[in-house]
Amino acid sequence: MARGSARKERRAPAWFLVPALVLYAFVVLLPSAQGATFAFTDWDGLSPTRGFAGLANFREMLDDPAARGALRQTLIIAVAVTVVQNAVGLLLALGVHSRIRSRNVLRVFLFAPAVMAPVVTAALWKYMLAPDGALNGLIAVIGPDSWQRNWLGDPALALCSVIGVIIWQFAGYSMVIFLAGLQGIPRELYEAAAVDGATGWRRFRHVVLPLLAPATTINLMLSIIGGLKLFDQVWVMTGGGPGTATETLSTLIYKNAFQFNEYAYSVALAIVLTIFVAVFSSGQYGLLRRQERAVR
Repeated sequence: MARGSARKERRAPAWFLVPALVLYAFVVLLPSAQGATFAFTDWDGLSPTRGFAGLANFREMLDDPAARGALRQTLIIAVAVTVVQNAVGLLLALGVHSRIRSRNVLRVFLFAPAVMAPVVTAALWKYMLAPDGALNGLIAVIGPDSWQRNWLGDPALALCSVIGVIIWQFAGYSMVIFLAGLQGIPRELYEAAAVDGATGWRRFRHVVLPLLAPATTINLMLSIIGGLKLFDQVWVMTGGGPGTATETLSTLIYKNAFQFNEYAYSVALAIVLTIFVAVFSSGQYGLLRRQERAVR
């Protein structure tokens, strides 16, 4: 009797999830599923009627150079942001984890950009990277005029400039997560490694880095998902230009839905983007979780 009541008590908390799940299904899942059906039509988003188009919208992507270019730029941004942002975040975390007296001020200063609205940050940097903006003005003071560039108007530099702004804003966010992981490592492990004769690099490689696996998993997951669905910064800073140099899947979806009246095609693009995010994030999560278990 006692064993049966214990099982009932364990099951009871699950019932408290039902209202939230029902609301989530009603607000998110059902509208998303209904919206996905538009990808198989020819609806322009305005006309009262729509016809069945089958897989025509998905076949159109294969022949659409704009879609292929947007996919390429999306993957470049996602990979660059994931690698560089987390490398910078880890270095910053190691720096402010030391015993320097200004570490608390530095933590606030470095994390501050992450709490700013992406639109505000993008608008600020759009002004700073303009041909007559603050960056070129600073270069004119400290260096030769030949170093000045049209940072957002040059197709060869625009994508790198956008990536740099994203890293600048969110490296502090990665820093905080890594810093939480560093503070959870017992100091006795550092002391034991030092007694064994491990140098600073060996301690980092064999003690710190393996124990940062959970923080690394979180940071990499957030970075890859954010990079794949990036929209705000690109739209405010370049609008996908110059030409299509910074076009991403998110900006292409917006343009097709609200500028070109290709609503069905934009939904098809959104489905492809969703699949990419799901595949990349789940694959990365599985790989990182296996690495975490190997460390344990």
